[in-house]
Amino acid sequence: MTLALRDTQTHCYDDYLTWPDDVRYELIDGVAYVMAPTPDLAHQDIAGEIFRQAANILAGKSCRVFIAPVDVRLPKKDEADEHIDTLVQPDVMVVCDSSKLDRPGIRGAPDWIVEVLSPSTASHDQTKKRALYELHGVREYWLVHPVDRVLTVYCLINGEYGKPDVYELRGETQVKALPDIVIQWNELLERLPVDY
Repeated sequence: MTLALRDTQTHCYDDYLTWPDDVRYELIDGVAYVMAPTPDLAHQDIAGEIFRQAANILAGKSCRVFIAPVDVRLPKKDEADEHIDTLVQPDVMVVCDSSKLDRPGIRGAPDWIVEVLSPSTASHDQTKKRALYELHGVREYWLVHPVDRVLTVYCLINGEYGKPDVYELRGETQVKALPDIVIQWNELLERLPVDY
């Protein structure tokens, strides 16, 4: 399943700012994708737990962790904000360069991004967003597969992701790009519904 398009026009951040707040969108190369409806409780529990653990570890340090919805503007070069045609809202992200943070959100690639997959976003997250994050230099990209209890990790090496590492969601997983961050899975998995 792929995300629905807002329309067939090409858009930029200036357009995005005029749209009503009751529907969330992401822009990729000017194409506006309608974000999935409110995620289910298990999705939120996973994203929230990853955010909580990362925030506890990063307390008092220069890197900052954020949880959706936060607008991440990804300029192609040095264009002004209003001309940026790519904007995403990852589930969880860490930014270590404070110059990327401003009132509207984040301008530039976060160091680490986590997307929790759901049936309505899995294809989009695994294809379009993976290619987008690689292109813009996201150092590490995690895809959490709640149903299969699997984690897919892409690490940027020489500007490319290459073959991902795949782990079972158990024990702990260290963020290679940010070695201080180690995510613990067992307690979280005990809370998730068996049918998820």
